Amino acid sequence: MQDNKIQNNQINIEISDEVGEGIYSNLAIITHSPSEFIVDFVKMMPGVPKAKVKSRIILTPQHAKRLYKALKENVAKYEAIHGEIKDAQGEIAYNFPVPTAQA
Repeated sequence: MQDNKIQNNQINIEISDEVGEGIYSNLAIITHSPSEFIVDFVKMMPGVPKAKVKSRIILTPQHAKRLYKALKENVAKYEAIHGEIKDAQGEIAYNFPVPTAQA
């Protein structure tokens, strides 16, 4: 039996230790074309005017919409428990301009 075989509408998903540690990001840049959405996760550091993309995720438009809906639902659940998340109005705490996404 394969680890990723679908049985009874369940999927067995495994994660390696390296991926499970995660990558910290405090900026996401989203671009798109007619066939895909690209999300670049960036870690910006105080006083450093240069930052590197730490991870890039490429999604189909359909999957991007499912992700959007899942994030919206989970933010609502989070706020119901912990209170409203304050929006920084597009500001970045490091006083750097926010890059403009381009397709």
